[in-house]
Amino acid sequence: MSGIGASRVVLITGCSSGIGRATAERLAGRGWTVYATARKVEDVADLERRGCRLLPLDVTDEGSMRSAIEEVEKAEGSVGVLVNNAGYSQSGAVEAVPMEKVRCQFETNVFGLVRMCQLVLPGMRRQGYGRIVNLSSMGGKLTFPGGGYYHATKHAVEALSDALRFEVTGFGVKVVLIEPGIIRTGYAEAAVDSMGEPETGGPYAAFDAAVARATRETYERGPLARLGGGPETVAGVIERAISTEKPRARYAVTPSATLLMTLRRIMPDRAWDAFLRSSFPRPGRTNGGSAS
Repeated sequence: MSGIGASRVVLITGCSSGIGRATAERLAGRGWTVYATARKVEDVADLERRGCRLLPLDVTDEGSMRSAIEEVEKAEGSVGVLVNNAGYSQSGAVEAVPMEKVRCQFETNVFGLVRMCQLVLPGMRRQGYGRIVNLSSMGGKLTFPGGGYYHATKHAVEALSDALRFEVTGFGVKVVLIEPGIIRTGYAEAAVDSMGEPETGGPYAAFDAAVARATRETYERGPLARLGGGPETVAGVIERAISTEKPRARYAVTPSATLLMTLRRIMPDRAWDAFLRSSFPRPGRTNGGSAS
């Protein structure tokens, strides 16, 4: 680790489950000082027994974000590593998702991530060292039907991370993107639940049902599920990225991410759309749907 007095303090957002929890457990077990956060600190109470320090943190609340950073800096001097993990998937057709839900999706997945970066960077610049790890997804490089808003946030995270990486490297701060593929974390159920109750007979009713089936199949039972992994797989990659002197800009995680991102890169748009039609019906009159 470079930098005079460089901090080994790691602040992780979204530790109540999945990748955030697995990362907190892994890093604390390997000697890092880990601040594990969640909107409700009781949701991560058990992580204290794993050696983590706990903080309440809501990435949609300015006061909560400021308070968390100030507490860490008061105790530790600065944040050495920020892992921006907090996020969720809002599923549904672009036309049908209410704007309130769209704003919430961007507030959590994009604006909160950006604000956390802004808040930790002054301390990182002062010590001449830092790592910012942004959890993107293979969904930052490709788009599945019914997931437009989630994918839009991950595309944004990719662009913002690329810009930030160039802007802060001269201060000794490295920015890393983690691009998981299919990870068994309960993502599928959460994504399906985010659609709410389907509108019976609506123009996207059959489509939403197909998206729900395809999502469950992909993450739980289908052939691609065998090319996925658990949250501990991502945690291991994050540890590697923050431990090396020269981390890569991007880390694809699981064979499913490598396969699907490669297919999207080499396929023309029409070929990709044809590939998607094997799992997703297109809404509209030609597919038995209503155009009302």
